[in-house]
Formats: sequence, C-alpha cells, structure tokens
Amino acid sequence: MAKENGESTHGSWKKHVDDIKTIFDFKEVLGTGAFSEVVMAREKASGKMVAIKCIPKKALKGKETSIENEIAVLRKIKHENIVALEDIYESSNHLYLIMQLVSGGELFDRIVEKGFYTEMDASRLIRQVLDAVNYLHSMGIVHRDLKPENLLYFSPHDDSKIMISDFGLSKMEGTGDVMATACGTPGYVAPEVLAQKPYSKAVDCWSIGVIAYILLCGYPPFYDENDSKLFEQILKADYEFDAPYWDDISDSAKDFISNLMEKDPEKRFTCDQALEHPWIAGDTALCKNIHESVSRQMRKNFAKSKWRQAFNATAVIRHMRRLQLGTSFNSSIHSASADTNPGSRGPSKSQSVDCAPLSLKDCPTITPLPSVVKPYNQDAKGAPPVPEETSVLSEAPRPRPSTVTVIHTGTK
Repeated sequence: MAKENGESTHGSWKKHVDDIKTIFDFKEVLGTGAFSEVVMAREKASGKMVAIKCIPKKALKGKETSIENEIAVLRKIKHENIVALEDIYESSNHLYLIMQLVSGGELFDRIVEKGFYTEMDASRLIRQVLDAVNYLHSMGIVHRDLKPENLLYFSPHDDSKIMISDFGLSKMEGTGDVMATACGTPGYVAPEVLAQKPYSKAVDCWSIGVIAYILLCGYPPFYDENDSKLFEQILKADYEFDAPYWDDISDSAKDFISNLMEKDPEKRFTCDQALEHPWIAGDTALCKNIHESVSRQMRKNFAKSKWRQAFNATAVIRHMRRLQLGTSFNSSIHSASADTNPGSRGPSKSQSVDCAPLSLKDCPTITPLPSVVKPYNQDAKGAPPVPEETSVLSEAPRPRPSTVTVIHTGTK
C-alpha cells in the first residue's frame, strides 16, 4: 500500500511503497541504462499503461539532493510535446519514476517507413521540437541531450505529434554543478561542450540544428573514420551541404540550419528566433518528395543494432582531460565502437549515460569511476536492422563517424 509523503522539506513529492509490484504489473523491459532500467507496466487500479524508470538507491549515493531537486522541477513540466513525469514512488531500495508511455516509435524509424516525405514534413517536426524546447528554456531548463533517439511519436497514427523524452541529463541554469555525461557519439554536441567551456541553453539549439540537418539528408553533419578529425570538425563547426544530397534542398532550409549550427553560441539562433524563421513560420519549406534519398541514408547510418561492447568511462575521462590540457586528440577510444565489424561504423544508436559528477578541479587527477559503464540500450531485445536494398548495398559506403564515447562537461 502506497502512502504519499506530507509536505515536508525532504521528498514531499514521493510516495512510499513496500513493493512497487503491488501497484503496477510489470511487463517487458524497454531499455537499460548505466544505473537504471525502464520497464513497461500496467497500473492495476486503472489499467493504464506507463513506463517506469527503476533506479537503485545505491546508484544515487552522494547525489540524493541533486536528484530530488531535478525531479521536483520535472514534475512541473507540462507540455504537449514532452513526455510527462506522472508520479514518483520510493521503496527501501529503489526510486521509481512513473513516465507517460508513448507508443508511436522512434523518429527515424517512422521516416524510413514512410513512402512520401518532404521538407515541409521536416519543418513541422522541428517546429514541434522548438516549441517544446522553447518552453523548457523559458523555465530555465536545459535538456542537454537532444538527439533523434529521444524524439518519439506519441501514437502510431500518421498525424501523431512528436514527443521529447529522457530528461535524465537536463539541468536548471545557474545551479552551479559541473556535470560529466558519457555519450555514445558526439555528433549532437555543441563545440563549446567539447571544448569544455561553460555552456548554457544555446547547446540545445545547436542540437536541434544537427537534427534538422539529418532530417533533410539522412546522414550526420560531422563524419570521419578518424576520431581526432571528427572532434576537430565539431570544434570548428566544419560541415557542408554536400552535393548531390543537398541539391534539391531549399536555400531557406540551409540558412535555418546554419543559424542554429553557428559555432559562436552568442550568435547562434535562440528557439524564439528559430521559430520566426521563414522555413518554420513561413512557406519556404519545399513539398518535393525526398524520401528515397533520405531514407536510404538513414538506413545506412542509423540502422538499429544492439550494442555489443561496454564503455570504459575512466579511459574517456582521461581522453577529455588530455583535450582540456591542450594536447592533441587521438583515436584510442575504439573500445566503445558499436559494432566489431569494421565495415559497419555508422552510429546506429547514440547512447547517453549519466556518470559521477566531474569537477574541473579534479583534473588532472582522475575521479574514480566504475571501470565499465553499460550504455543505455533502447534496442534491448536486439531488433534486427532494417534490411538494405540491393542498390544500397552495391553503393560505395559514405564516410561516417565512428561511434565513440565522450565526456561532456559544463557549468550547470
């Protein structure tokens, strides 16, 4: 039997329960993270389906206050394009976050399944993301982990709205923390994050620009077989609108992306500015069908695949420490590759896990971390990749970023 806490100073938003399974009937596991597991469940009293994030308390040791503060903020978020946190339960050993269950699938999967897809479709998707992120920014919240894997469709219907999920790395501006975040690929991270400079809500706008870029061509803006060159591209904001992939894309779309993927965060578009751009607010987004080209590239670069290797978080922190100390990049972190097959180097899933906080004063001394961090795997059941068409298989492979692990730090 659950009982809600009184309005005390600590944990007034939690409901205590001896056994969560007396309230919810657990179904299948949706995914696993470094310190948590997400399970689909049915609330016994109402029959309502939800997603439950199960977090062992031992994983929160030393971070209790920050976790409680973040969840208290997330409870206040109510937006039609953001997956809602509906309730929080606590047992003697676990914290349970009861999340709204969305059933429409991931963004790229739906696009690939379509037979018709245009710039206008991409514009409508990005407008929904901008609306939601603008709402977050108005509350002083930075998501920090915007990427296609965190954009889900609410339902299987063709006209379903898009939803932003996974606020595990979101932060309130001005809280003073310097967080360390290990991610599977740095492809969505703003240059100031990789450069280990203090950053703000502008990092979300950069990520939206990267997502918009991919939505119009099917591949990421930064790619290189060599990790050091990949990092250098991001730090310099060195990307192009390559022919022939961008030949049929409007100049307005390119201008929109360029203003979001601006290296200088002070010059970068805010969400408000992006929402006023003609590609979003006007009629400059083209209605030509670009599905064949975009879906082919998405299949090659973002095919579903179960991750086969764990991350060595300590090695990653050492790598970023070398960056901070001004030494050159290297390509030593291949142990985080998504696939042992050298012919399959595209970033099949962009993984993010929240590691122990890393303060800049800890460098060059390495703060002890678990030697192995298990990445969040949204394909826990190892769904097979979308079959490639014969024409795609015979086509010369496009250079793509190898999947690596990066520590993002910034003053939050």
